[in-house]
Amino acid sequence: MAHSPWQKRGRGQARGGVAVPPQRALDRHRLRRLLGAVGAVSADMDTRIVLHRIVEAATDLVAARYGALGVLSENGKIIDLITVGVDDPHLCAALGLPQGHGLLHTLVEDREPLRVANVATHPCSVGFPPRHPVMRTLLGVPLVVRGNVYGDLYVADKLDGTPFDDDDEGLLTALASAAGVSLENARLYQQLKRAAEHFQRRMLPVLPDLSPLEAAARYEPASELPRLGGDWYDAMVLPDGATCVVVGDVTGHDVEAAPLMGQIRNMLRALALDRCGPPGLVMSKLDHALTMFDDPPTATLVLGRIEHGGAEGGGYTFGWSNAGHLPPLLIGADGSTRYLAPARHGIPVGIDASVSRFSHNHPLPPGSTLLLFTDGLVERRDQDIDTGLSDLAEQAARLATAPLEELCDTLISRSRKVFDDDVALLALRTPSDSPAQ
Repeated sequence: MAHSPWQKRGRGQARGGVAVPPQRALDRHRLRRLLGAVGAVSADMDTRIVLHRIVEAATDLVAARYGALGVLSENGKIIDLITVGVDDPHLCAALGLPQGHGLLHTLVEDREPLRVANVATHPCSVGFPPRHPVMRTLLGVPLVVRGNVYGDLYVADKLDGTPFDDDDEGLLTALASAAGVSLENARLYQQLKRAAEHFQRRMLPVLPDLSPLEAAARYEPASELPRLGGDWYDAMVLPDGATCVVVGDVTGHDVEAAPLMGQIRNMLRALALDRCGPPGLVMSKLDHALTMFDDPPTATLVLGRIEHGGAEGGGYTFGWSNAGHLPPLLIGADGSTRYLAPARHGIPVGIDASVSRFSHNHPLPPGSTLLLFTDGLVERRDQDIDTGLSDLAEQAARLATAPLEELCDTLISRSRKVFDDDVALLALRTPSDSPAQ
């Protein structure tokens, strides 16, 4: 990455009609550069990106040709190296990680800034490995986070050929101090993301054995905080032998959504086990149960019931009720697709318990796959949801006979790595040949 040397003000240059002394103008210019560098370092919460921005900001701040940040383990070993100025990735890979001795070892051990006018003649220098760029001058500072040395930040060879001076050292030390705060914030942010995701996943069930039906499920949190969401899936065998399946989405994406999801899921489980009736009846009972809340939570969901023997020829039948949710997708073994979206579409639960709920039925042919999902799977900020639904059906058709685990993985990872919303996905497949009565 190329960097330009500072553009210094000429002697006597005026600012706002008033002559500014050259040294004061230079000091202001350096301060602006420092503030700009700190702002750039603090602009992201991804640890790896923050590390890269620290090195880039350091080299730009003091107009250096090379820059690097060696990340240290708890025992002081270099476990990662971020560089600027060495543009050949093959060379970086071939050189490997520094061994942490010589000048770099001195920098970490002393925890003090290190300024070297001639690397080759310094008593602690051990030279450079083969093909490594030969560097003449060096300026390094430890990167300290909460009293622990996280790494060593160093730059080499100013673009104008002059040695590093006191001002350069002061700027780099100030940057390292601010960068330590940004780095700690990034690390805490990543820890919070992992903890939130772990909490959410622990609230979701492990699918039971639904044989002879096959089943697979996935949950993917939103890419940015808050990673606690209200999406869920569930499946269980009812006392009458039918299989109950649910996918839902509690309104909201803050820390309250996940606990509310847990409450609604457990209430729905209890009602389904107790009633064993049509999905519309169970959904209506849930609506009335939610009135116990002073401020009833709302959620969209599909509650389904898969039964064997109810369809013509003794096959499987899917009965369901939809409370304002996206319709299930039925994928035939031949690759045909159909969204199960009858005209009578219910409103979300928790809004009005007096509104009627409807039950619908559709046969599930042998070897067909039923896909229930939340809107995070198909919604994009830059496109209409109908486009997302069409894309999902098209890709699902190509996976009609793929193993369910492969189908779920492919649909979750399709075309993107960033999720605007959390995603719950539940897939069920009927046997290729229906068992005898």
